[in-house]
Amino acid sequence: MAKKTGDKYRAIIEAAVKVIAENGYHNAQVSRIAREAGVADGTIYLYFHNKEDVLISLFQVKMGEFTAAARQELASTADPFERLARLVHLHFTNLEADRNLALVMQIQLRQSDPGIRRGIAEPLREYFHLIEGVINYGVEMKAFRPDLDVRLARQMIFGTMDEVATCWVMSHHPYSLAGLSGQVYQLLARGLTGA
Repeated sequence: MAKKTGDKYRAIIEAAVKVIAENGYHNAQVSRIAREAGVADGTIYLYFHNKEDVLISLFQVKMGEFTAAARQELASTADPFERLARLVHLHFTNLEADRNLALVMQIQLRQSDPGIRRGIAEPLREYFHLIEGVINYGVEMKAFRPDLDVRLARQMIFGTMDEVATCWVMSHHPYSLAGLSGQVYQLLARGLTGA
């Protein structure tokens, strides 16, 4: 198997996002992903074992890149509230910037089998750790309530952002997901402070 790097690998990942978003995971054909990527069908199998591996890799790459960028962005401010606001804004702007990716992340990955769920668990855990880091930092800085159950707070933050993003993806009425960042941040901040 070829190393999972390089232009062809990246082209296949990007093509998979588009093809899976347009056709759904179960109807997305490897041959269609290859055609969209501009590679021969067999080239896919130099990088991936099967279509399931393509979906898992897609999530690992995209979620890994987002989490790394978010971690760097959040570290650039010492204000716990600003970290929370940026987290919400980054989550929404990342999805809004690529509707196909949002469809795959919010809809297609939810309909997958246990093998796929296991494959995407680690990058998702890394994102959960990032969110918990924002919460812990806010508690340490005495900005957030000291009695917070960090795991529950993380579930609430992620769950809220996830549901808002899913509603946006499913909506037939165009509106700005990023435009909701402020309202979502305010609701979450109030919950974390008890105000």
